[in-house]
Amino acid sequence: MRAYELIKETFRRRTYIWVVHLVWLALYVFYWWFFLSDAAADIGGFVFVLGGILFALALSAGIFGDDIDSGRIGVLVTKPFWSGKLYIYRMIGLSLQGAVHFLLCACLLIMLQLLTRKTSMDGLALAWWLLASWLLFNTVAALSTSLSVVVGRMFNSLLLLIVAIAVFIFIVVLKSKTQGQTEPSTFEKLIRYACPPFDLLRKFAGGEHGQFSLTFGRFSISKNVACVVHSLMLAVAYSAVGIVLLCKRQFSRVRD
Repeated sequence: MRAYELIKETFRRRTYIWVVHLVWLALYVFYWWFFLSDAAADIGGFVFVLGGILFALALSAGIFGDDIDSGRIGVLVTKPFWSGKLYIYRMIGLSLQGAVHFLLCACLLIMLQLLTRKTSMDGLALAWWLLASWLLFNTVAALSTSLSVVVGRMFNSLLLLIVAIAVFIFIVVLKSKTQGQTEPSTFEKLIRYACPPFDLLRKFAGGEHGQFSLTFGRFSISKNVACVVHSLMLAVAYSAVGIVLLCKRQFSRVRD
C-alpha cells in the first residue's frame, strides 16, 4: 500500500500538474490547426520535443528539491523504509503520467484526423513517434529527478534545460568545425551514448532504426529493440545515480 500511496502522491503532489497536462494537450491542438503541414512526422516531431523534453521537465521540477528544502522528506523517509524506494516510486509515478499523457495525445490526434482529414496520417508512424516520446520522457525525467536531489526547489528543470541548450549549441559549432571528418570525436560519442538519446530516438521514430545504438545494435537483435533497450538502460543509469545520491543524504523532521 505504501508503494501505491507514494506513486499516487507523485500524481497529486502539485495542483498545477493537471493544468500542465491540459496545457500541453491544447498546444498539440494549436500546432495541428495552425502549423501542421501534410507530413505525419511533423506532428510526431512536435510531440517528441514538447512532450518528451519540456513536459518531462515540467512534471519533474522540484520533485525532490521541494521536499528536501521544506523538511518534508524527513516525514516520507522513515526507518525501516529504504529511501531509494522513494526515488523508484516517484519515477514510476512520473513514467505512468507520461504513458497516460501520450495515450491521451494519441486519442486526441486520431480524433482530430477523423474530424479534419488535414493530413494522411499513418497510425503506425504516429505510434512510433509516441513511443519515442515516452522513452525520451523517461530518460529526461530520470535525469531531472536525480538532479533534484542535489539542486534546491524547482531549479533542477531550469538548470537541465539551460545545460541542454548550451550542449546543443556547442555540438552545432563542433560539427561545423569538424565537417568532413568520417570519425566522430570523443565528445560526440559521449553525447551520443551517455546523454538523453534525442537524436537516436528521433531517427528511431523516423524509420532509421537506430543505426547508432550502443551494444545491442551490433548483434542480430532488431535495431528497433536496440533503441528501446538503450533508452531504458540510460533511464535506469540516471535513476541509479539519483538513488545513490538520495541514500547518502541525511534528513531531519525539522521544517525550514
